[in-house]
Amino acid sequence: MDIKQQCKLAPYTTFGIGGPAQFCIEVSTIDALKEALQFAREKQLPYIFLGKGSNTLFDDRGFEGVVIICKIDHIRFDGTLVTAGAGASFSLLGAKTARKRLSGLEFASGIPGSVGGAIFMNAGANGCETKDVISSVTFLHSTGTLEVFTKNALSFSYRTSPFQSLEGCIVEATFALIPDDTAQHRQKDIVSYRVETQPYKERSAGCIFRNPTGHSAGKLIEECGLKGAQIGGASVSKKHANFILNSKEASASDIEALISHIRRVVKEKTGVELHDEVRRIPFTLSASYDNEI
Repeated sequence: MDIKQQCKLAPYTTFGIGGPAQFCIEVSTIDALKEALQFAREKQLPYIFLGKGSNTLFDDRGFEGVVIICKIDHIRFDGTLVTAGAGASFSLLGAKTARKRLSGLEFASGIPGSVGGAIFMNAGANGCETKDVISSVTFLHSTGTLEVFTKNALSFSYRTSPFQSLEGCIVEATFALIPDDTAQHRQKDIVSYRVETQPYKERSAGCIFRNPTGHSAGKLIEECGLKGAQIGGASVSKKHANFILNSKEASASDIEALISHIRRVVKEKTGVELHDEVRRIPFTLSASYDNEI
């Protein structure tokens, strides 16, 4: 294990925001992951699992506990099955599978998160969701016990997975794909479209708000004249209104204030209630907090 004290969290998130964690531990094997859990138990400290740090907002004060950073990032192919570690890049997985002429994960290209995070949040785009191609998921319970969940044993919904109610960490997953000679062409088209329409290289957490039933959150925000709106160092992207950017060394409180402002204006002007999907990590955890992100 690589244990660091008073480790700045901002570099571990796509937002680039967050104060220091009491401890940060990078793990690249299941055994190291178990050791990190044991370390947290021995110190009697709360812990959080972190992948690529997308869709995540840490407190400006940091985190009073242990942040376990998953670097289990293998990608293995077996015919039409591909198994990926929870710390692997979901976007890279989409590109690699498409290059192998396997279809099902093209939509993952450009999603700035880990495989574990994508499963945990049931990430989706282009009419597809992570759940659609899952074959099985290996999960490490907080007790140190490994369990393999098959697809039939799992129940997903929009941006929700059963792992959000379990205490522990996704370790790896196997995806069942379909041979398709056009997969790479489709994957490249998806990436090109995202680069053209989204702030692909800016510091953000991905889309901030869930799409309300029958509406596009980005379109609602744009129609309310909020593109480019700014509070402190946080601003609404001028390219895609459902992205909040850390444009000028924003603080977590800047992001929170802008989220609240957008929600209030959209409600006043359209009557639609927006619900954000960014996961907030408080400085001090309550006993009931979901600890995998």
